Amino acid sequence: MTPLGIYIHIPFCGSKCGYCDFYSLAGSDHLMDAYVKALIAHINECGRASAGLTADTLYFGGGTPTRLGAKRLCQIIDAVERNFPLTTSAELTVEANPDTIGLKDIKKLRKAGINRLSIGIQSANDDELHQLGRTHTFNDAYRAFETARMAGFDNLSVDLMYGLPGQTRSGWMNTLRKTAELFPDHISCYSLKLGDTCRMANGPSPVNLPDDDVQADMYLDCVAFLEDAGLAQYEISNFAKPSRQSRHNLKYWNLDPYLGFGASAHSDFSGRRYSYVSDISAYINGISAGDTIIDSFEPIILAERATEYLMLRLRTTAGVSQGEFSRKFRADFTRIEDTLVKYRERGLAVNSGSSWRLTPEGFLLSNRIILDVLDSLNGAIQHPEV
Repeated sequence: MTPLGIYIHIPFCGSKCGYCDFYSLAGSDHLMDAYVKALIAHINECGRASAGLTADTLYFGGGTPTRLGAKRLCQIIDAVERNFPLTTSAELTVEANPDTIGLKDIKKLRKAGINRLSIGIQSANDDELHQLGRTHTFNDAYRAFETARMAGFDNLSVDLMYGLPGQTRSGWMNTLRKTAELFPDHISCYSLKLGDTCRMANGPSPVNLPDDDVQADMYLDCVAFLEDAGLAQYEISNFAKPSRQSRHNLKYWNLDPYLGFGASAHSDFSGRRYSYVSDISAYINGISAGDTIIDSFEPIILAERATEYLMLRLRTTAGVSQGEFSRKFRADFTRIEDTLVKYRERGLAVNSGSSWRLTPEGFLLSNRIILDVLDSLNGAIQHPEV
């Protein structure tokens, strides 16, 4: 079987950022030891039921995983390695905020096998960071990079955000230039999206975000700048130096199997998709008592998988392959290709041989294009699984 991806959700944070819609909590550090104990018990339980499976990516997301401390993270790594042996070339990633990266701890993580750090910088402008509720400055980010390089990390990723309140194109370009001077190996650039439950969306006054045209210009500026800086685009929001793409995230986009552990974690394994409760205490108590911790569960039929393939692959520069699609889903690609031809004529899609992908301008309209492509999928699946 294809080696798995393993995702571990660490929901602890020093404070909750104003834009954050992920499951994370501040002020719950007293639950860390109990949470780690529950995680390890859960990993052991699944390992016993999945003997013989290996993993080639391990990803700690959050929250702020490094807030857990190197000792606890290493205990979790040990549990994963005992139950899902890691391949010799496995990618092991930990997300970190700049103000949680200390030399002593990340040296321990490097020694334990972590070989990739994903650092949430978000902006090079301290005023913008303050508006977002971030607890670090850009100088903290600079020091974090220096510390990580000293600890032996040669695969560093950065998260940035654009379309921030009051942000201009020149301000965004300044963030890109300053970040490039850190020589990261990978950059993820996301536009600010305010979910209904986040603090910034529920403040006393409206948030002044740049309009759609300005955000579109920011995106195209980003694509051009990072390409010139040697970071090639490989997904709508992700750019990397050669061989530095996030192998774990590629599992999601390529529909490869992965297992998630922890409160709110999701899994896609053996034709089933499921998630766990978004509640630290319920997760801990459920593991301890042997009660269910499942929040959602569904089998994935062939038609759904075909939809996912198109949605996810059209977000990547690899795009969709006519041959692969027809082989995987026993489906006719003709109507899908007819739809993509329309967008090629507008400069929003290109084809190379039997593969189709969106252009940077097409990525800006990806939601609309993908919906159109999915409409053309209706009736193409000839033998749906039930």
